[in-house]
Amino acid sequence: MQKIELEIVALSHSITQSNSYAVILGEVGGSRRLPIVIGGFEAQAIAVALENMHPSRPLTHDLMKNFMTSFDIALQEVYICDLQEGIFFSKLVCFTANDTIEIDSRTSDALALAVRFGCPIFVNENILAQAGLENEQVEKETPVSTTAMPQKVNNLESLSLTELNNLLTEVLEQEDYIRAIDIRDEITKRNPPKKS
Repeated sequence: MQKIELEIVALSHSITQSNSYAVILGEVGGSRRLPIVIGGFEAQAIAVALENMHPSRPLTHDLMKNFMTSFDIALQEVYICDLQEGIFFSKLVCFTANDTIEIDSRTSDALALAVRFGCPIFVNENILAQAGLENEQVEKETPVSTTAMPQKVNNLESLSLTELNNLLTEVLEQEDYIRAIDIRDEITKRNPPKKS
C-alpha cells in the first residue's frame, strides 16, 4: 500500500454538524485535500498546538506528549490507515530504543499529537482516492466553512482594543483557545509590528 504524506492546511467550523469542526489535510506536493470532521475538544487541542499557545496547565494531548517523552518514546509518524462507514482509523507509529510499536488511535487525537511532536502524517493512497477532494472542490463540496472560527461575539471589528484585550483574557481563563486565536488575530491586525 502506498502512503501519501499530508499536512494540516486548515481548521474550520462544520456547517452540517453543530459543535463539530473539520481539519483539512493537504497532500504534500499535490492538490488533493482530505477533510475530517472532529470534535470541539480535539479542534481546540490542534489549534492550541498550531498557534504555539501555552495553556497554564497541560491539556490532555500535552500530558500524553510529556508522558511519552519522559519514557523516551518518540512519535515517529501518524498513519491514517482505514476508512469504514465514514470513520477514519489511525495508528500512532511510536519508536523506542528497542522497538517500533503501532498504537490504535482516533484520528483527531493522532493529529493533535502529530502537531505536538512535529511528526509526519501519512494516509493510505486508497483512502485519499476514496475520500479526498481536489483543492478546487474543497470549498464547494466539503461540509465546512473555511473562514475563521465562529465567534460568540458577533463582530470583533466593532470592539475597541481595550474590549478585545479584556475578551482575550476572559476566553483564555475559560481555556477557549479557538476563540482566543481569532481575538488575538484581530488585535494583531490593529497593531501591526513596528519597523525598526
